[in-house]
Amino acid sequence: MQTYNKHIRVVELFAGVGGFRIGLEGASDAFDTIWNNQWEPSTVHQDASIVYKARFGVRGHSNKDINTVATEDIPDHDLLVGGFPCQDYSVAASLSRSGGIEGKKGVLWWQIYRILKEKADKRPSYIFFENVDRLLNSPATQRGRDFAIILASLSDLGYMVEWRIINAADYGMPQRRRRTYIVGYRKESAVARQIETMPDWVKYEGVLAKAFPFEPKNGTLSQFVIEGSIPEVSAEFNKGRKESPFGNAGLMVDREVYSVDAVPVYKGPCQTLGGNLVNEELVPEEFFIPEAELPKWQYEKGAKKINRTSKEGFQYVFSEGGMAFPDHLDKPSRTMITGEGGSAPSRFKHVVKTPSGRYRRLIPLELERLNMFPDNHTCHSQVSDGRRAFLMGNALVCGIVEQIGKSLYRFIYGEEPVTSKPIYTQRDSQPMLSLDLFAEDKENIVVNVPKKKYTLEKTRHLLIGLVKKDNEDYFLDMTPTKVYYTGKTRSFPSTIALNKLYYFMPYIKGKGVRDLYLIRIARIGNKAEIHPNSCDREPRLVFDLEYMESLPEYKMLRPNIFNAYRDTVLGKVFGDE
Repeated sequence: MQTYNKHIRVVELFAGVGGFRIGLEGASDAFDTIWNNQWEPSTVHQDASIVYKARFGVRGHSNKDINTVATEDIPDHDLLVGGFPCQDYSVAASLSRSGGIEGKKGVLWWQIYRILKEKADKRPSYIFFENVDRLLNSPATQRGRDFAIILASLSDLGYMVEWRIINAADYGMPQRRRRTYIVGYRKESAVARQIETMPDWVKYEGVLAKAFPFEPKNGTLSQFVIEGSIPEVSAEFNKGRKESPFGNAGLMVDREVYSVDAVPVYKGPCQTLGGNLVNEELVPEEFFIPEAELPKWQYEKGAKKINRTSKEGFQYVFSEGGMAFPDHLDKPSRTMITGEGGSAPSRFKHVVKTPSGRYRRLIPLELERLNMFPDNHTCHSQVSDGRRAFLMGNALVCGIVEQIGKSLYRFIYGEEPVTSKPIYTQRDSQPMLSLDLFAEDKENIVVNVPKKKYTLEKTRHLLIGLVKKDNEDYFLDMTPTKVYYTGKTRSFPSTIALNKLYYFMPYIKGKGVRDLYLIRIARIGNKAEIHPNSCDREPRLVFDLEYMESLPEYKMLRPNIFNAYRDTVLGKVFGDE
């Protein structure tokens, strides 16, 4: 629902889990994503699409290969956004269509070009893209060619384009993540009409300069014209030169380029890795590194020189410098990559030291925070912790999009933006999962099938849950099936992976735990299911339980999460022997 009559229709391509959408909605309620596309090629399980639909709904969501989506099926819009993949953007003259160009097969930039070109006079007034920082220097054999192709093709479609390489940590955000941001304006748009001189726009007056102020680095001014047809740019641009002519901040108008290297200027508050961590007691045991594994991690993180032999038989020395181990808590985090998940020792995964002296990896919620996503944004019963880490490694920092969105809004409407969905930077060290996220989901979260013959699986996840006093008799009567409802908190510990729930043990206050149940079904429900007259329809997590067996006697093992839950594995209670 709009808070006022301003309305910017947004189409989001290569949407991932919605980083652009979160950032823009955090900037202003005027930004309305009316259509989006997310497709992961060669992947049966479309994790990003699953998360996107769960968080934003199915309205306007497309989970199809963008190569197969007809332009007429994409609604007209005001702003086209997307983090398109970094690839080789080379082109060739088309022999089948007069005056056409063809991109290298599978290169998704050319799908953006196709959509913009085929929209013709209905193409959006504004474009906003994100890519890796090396885009301005690729390929290595022809520095800057790929970016020149992008700029020239956008200029030919009637856009003025500015860009900037921004490291999120330089502007107080919690991750050192450098990316190229590209913003374009059709010549007849409200923003384009405000461009007077290229130097002033780039350095002081433009959308990106206002969002992220900087000082130009001396001796880095570069001015030139991108000449020739797109195939000629592809074949000849900057050929034979070792350095790209593009500075990390610039503007292109009618193929004329003005650029400089930007030195960030920022004096505000700064977020750190440590400021985005949860309390140690909430971290599942599987994220802690066993002491016996520490030497492997230290080796991976350390400096090394290794003798290697190439495929051609040449011997060489591979060397790499050392990295902080553990990661510094008083600084922004290192750049997150897609391989952040999993327990195997790795040079690139983050490792922190806890107050108790133990070492651990980051949990998915903490990875979300480093990209400034809402807590539990990727939490879904069908998406594993490893895939959640992968999705965050692919994502952008939402705070960058938010600030650019605010600046763009100001230039379009000449007033301050208003939003009902701000990006919050204060993080709770004891985060809770709002069950409202799943209230509309009618599917079961997990289904575990009981076996006629079973052996206890000691590595399976065990959830211990407090039983309230008025419900203790129900859990002491030893009937084979039970139903357990979480408390009336509309929340649940964020760090417990819903899709791993398997066993359950009720905690009886003053006694401890004894009886083991299989969680046959975990779902979202409410107390009105069993007490219709209560009118209590607040979402709760509900377990349909089947009795398995009992310990010889009660074992005192207190819940340690909100004093109501404990997340562990069965072997910790029943013994590993």
